[in-house]
Amino acid sequence: MGEPREAFVELQDRLRRPGTGMLDRLRRAQAADGRVDAEDLARAAGEFGWPVAAVTGSATYYADFAEGRRGRRHVRVCEGTSCFVSSRGEHIARLERALGVRLGERAADGSVSLQGVRCLGYCYDSPAVLDGELPASGETLGGLFGDPLAAQRRTRPGWVEPLKMRAADIPYVSAVDRPVVLAGLVGGEEPWAVWPSVVATGSPEKVISEVAASGLRGRGGAGFPVAKKWSMTAGEPAPRYVVGNGDEGDPGSYGDRLLMERDPHRILEGLALAGFAVGARHGLILVRSEYPTAAERLRAAVVEAREAGHLGERVHGSPVDFDVEIVVGAGSYVAGEETALLHALAGLRAAVRARPPYPTSHGFLGHPTAVNNVETLAAVPWIVRHGGAAYARLGHPDEPGTKLVCLSQRFRRPGVYEVEFGVPLRHLVEELGGGLREPYRLRAVQVGGPLGGFLTPNQLDLPLLSEPLAEAGAALGHASLVAVDSTVPGVAILRHAWAFGAAESCGACTPCRVGTRRGLELVERIREPAQAAAALADHHPLLEVLDVASLCAFGRGVSCAVRSLLRVYSDELHHTAPTSKGGE
Repeated sequence: MGEPREAFVELQDRLRRPGTGMLDRLRRAQAADGRVDAEDLARAAGEFGWPVAAVTGSATYYADFAEGRRGRRHVRVCEGTSCFVSSRGEHIARLERALGVRLGERAADGSVSLQGVRCLGYCYDSPAVLDGELPASGETLGGLFGDPLAAQRRTRPGWVEPLKMRAADIPYVSAVDRPVVLAGLVGGEEPWAVWPSVVATGSPEKVISEVAASGLRGRGGAGFPVAKKWSMTAGEPAPRYVVGNGDEGDPGSYGDRLLMERDPHRILEGLALAGFAVGARHGLILVRSEYPTAAERLRAAVVEAREAGHLGERVHGSPVDFDVEIVVGAGSYVAGEETALLHALAGLRAAVRARPPYPTSHGFLGHPTAVNNVETLAAVPWIVRHGGAAYARLGHPDEPGTKLVCLSQRFRRPGVYEVEFGVPLRHLVEELGGGLREPYRLRAVQVGGPLGGFLTPNQLDLPLLSEPLAEAGAALGHASLVAVDSTVPGVAILRHAWAFGAAESCGACTPCRVGTRRGLELVERIREPAQAAAALADHHPLLEVLDVASLCAFGRGVSCAVRSLLRVYSDELHHTAPTSKGGE
């Protein structure tokens, strides 16, 4: 008896009509009149040969489609951790006043709508907005708050004056002697330097052996050995696929955005080498919709790579066929989990699937698939060129190599830093980041995004390594560091953590779907002095349920983050119980 197959995925495979275009199809329907209605769903279902239920499931799942009707101008404002810390949410209230519309709503005349999203990747210059596809960032949101009436001046009915758009570029520094992931940006190494020779004279076994010798592990948070994943995929029947995970949704992380926007060819070369290693003829990269520039530049890079002979049939005159497709997501944090991401690529709801079977045997459209984060892929060309042993000499014996670390807006020197594994967090916070900007004082550091964990300033001597961080109650994740200053109340950051979990849970399992909403209820009780102690006590059995019964790492990650907050802010939460919701 064969492995179990999901009904809609199997239907796509039988009809030979994969749904990689479904999300774009729904986007076009939305662009036509600001919403996806029943007629749009029926028409899309007919075009793709899907049941209407499958299309409806996608349209109602993703935040980009499920936020109600959009205005002629659609503004997305970041609610991520760095943006929250930088303004305590006040930037949202000011934006509502400036645009004349409430968050999650559309103006009565249809001129503008305002949507909250969890991260836009401008954590180094937060807060941030996207006006259509134009970004603005910084404490004045690109100048908007310098002239708060500017966006309210209407020159004709139904028109809102555009924001004064200004978004800072991502600062980046390689703090290692031999840059790897940033080799193209600071090290002078051109992309596609090894691919022609590999397809001409190399072998899949040699590529996998070099990656195995390097000790490279996935940089998306799970840390699975890359060579092992490729070997498992290569051992399965064809057709096989390779997938680049560009769904960088962790608030605080923006290193993937840097790579996709500034060095997209290196990612494509890494994906091509992965495809060669596993015997795949087709690769896909999913880019989150909050990164429109990244998607545009990756698509342009694919065209350039085809024109240069790097992609397509009989690459560089070899027997190798390999091409790449760029797919844009539609607003789902959980789509970064590999089984959910494969559903998103297929145009389906980005819900997590129970494992086993694993994607290496049962992945895209039910076929063997190797999924790697784009930072992971960006390291592969360097490893193949310089050898796995050279890479293994970098970093720490327990975790070889380098890692991109993102520092948030509160630091004096925010940006992306390439560092070797094992460096102390204090080196990142105080030496590279320069500590906090005046007049702020460090109260806590969020490590690894919303599912990572919080540490106190006294814990900064911990090394940048997965195991010591886990023992301290945090997770490495994407290795972002968000500084939380002492002006942010503990109950406010606790509510922020629960709100993220409740908003982004995919809903596939009851412990996570219901538990995160229960957590929000408990925070509201903490605000009441008479109920604070009981509400804090009630957290512990709830967190135990999330730990034990959640289907995937999301629920367990929320539990990890909340546990660390209860520890870091223990005295404050037990001895103060604010009754006001102000500033959130």
